[in-house]
Amino acid sequence: MTTPVELIEAKKRGRSLSEGEIAALVDGVVTGRMSEAQAAAFLMAVWFQGMSQEEVTGLTLAMARSGRMLDLSPLGFCVDKHSTGGVGDKTSLVVGPLVAAAGGTVVKMAGRGLGHTGGTVDKLEAIHGMRVDLSVEEMLDVASRVGLVISGQTEELVPADRVLYAIRDVTATVDSAPLVASSVMSKKLAAGAHGIVIDVKYGVGAFMASAAEARALGELMARIGTDAGRSMAVALSPMDDPLGCAAGNALEVAEAVRCLKNEGPADVTQLCLELSTRMLMLAGVASEADEGRKAAERALASGQALERLVRMVEAQGGDPGCVEEPDRLPAAPWRIPVRAQASGYVHQVDARQVGLACVAAGAGRERRSQAVDPAAGVLLRCRRGEEVRAGDVVAEVHASDRPRAERAASMVSAAFRIGAGRPRATDALVWL
Repeated sequence: MTTPVELIEAKKRGRSLSEGEIAALVDGVVTGRMSEAQAAAFLMAVWFQGMSQEEVTGLTLAMARSGRMLDLSPLGFCVDKHSTGGVGDKTSLVVGPLVAAAGGTVVKMAGRGLGHTGGTVDKLEAIHGMRVDLSVEEMLDVASRVGLVISGQTEELVPADRVLYAIRDVTATVDSAPLVASSVMSKKLAAGAHGIVIDVKYGVGAFMASAAEARALGELMARIGTDAGRSMAVALSPMDDPLGCAAGNALEVAEAVRCLKNEGPADVTQLCLELSTRMLMLAGVASEADEGRKAAERALASGQALERLVRMVEAQGGDPGCVEEPDRLPAAPWRIPVRAQASGYVHQVDARQVGLACVAAGAGRERRSQAVDPAAGVLLRCRRGEEVRAGDVVAEVHASDRPRAERAASMVSAAFRIGAGRPRATDALVWL
């Protein structure tokens, strides 16, 4: 049998691995025959050498088959949505309830924060009592009763990705298209959704720097899904600035609730409506975009989407009062204002810098075993295109202690680019 060292050596030299070699590698990750150090070395070799389409598909399928594959057919046609990672991206907390309230069934297996980006599981855990470690049977039960379930990876589903995901987070191998595609799609295939919408982010705050890189990643994932018999839709959307005004777990839950009350930032609401529309089309609830958009807007305006989030939280053991009254979410004892260093227009709020500031404040992880502070994060008080004067409060940092808050505040201050004249608008979302 090919040894882990031989597989690492082969990929380090740029050789394509066979389906059998990839299957052996994934089995080694799951069984422990490949150590964490060896897995890290392999991931770094992939980062430098890349993978062919055949290798990525083989890696994805091997990872998906490393655990249980769900059969969601008793629930009808189920849909899912995934974002490749951004700062302030709380869309799953809005899109899931919107689609469920409009007649779709959403079964989502979510992840934790990765690098400078937040994770849906970490956000949900900010809700008191919320369970994100559901068994497969519990996931299916919640989905059948509520039409919506969001849970973390169980011991049964994609164990290979659970190991590799955590190692990528702490070895600077997050931003590799083959690793992103195989991680995302292995979970989607194992979780059983029949229709999958992928939102590929690009820009300074995303793992894909350019629209061209995002397109290549999106096409890669679309081909994997289509080859596996799934209905796919892929969007490309910018992430130079944070999405919305809140970055950090409890802060993002509160903003998602505001969006479901139709009181949230326009960019979050509009993106969520776009994604929901396409999910409803895949689910067969709508035959065209205009019909799907109107269904999603009705679910939002009627309050039914918010009610669906409350029901999901309650079904998963969480305190529904945290959704009905977001002030009950965890709150940080230290809140430090960040002031504009110059007068002019905000040309950019560097999303990556804000994401790193959230990690510094305690909302993310600097090492694999680190717990996150649900109350930590950043609130933006002004955004791209707005005029400010020197000394105006442009953001607020939330943290558990003063040193963390001050360190993060310095980073947020550096994230603001202020200049003369209004900046150009950001790129619009594009469907592949």
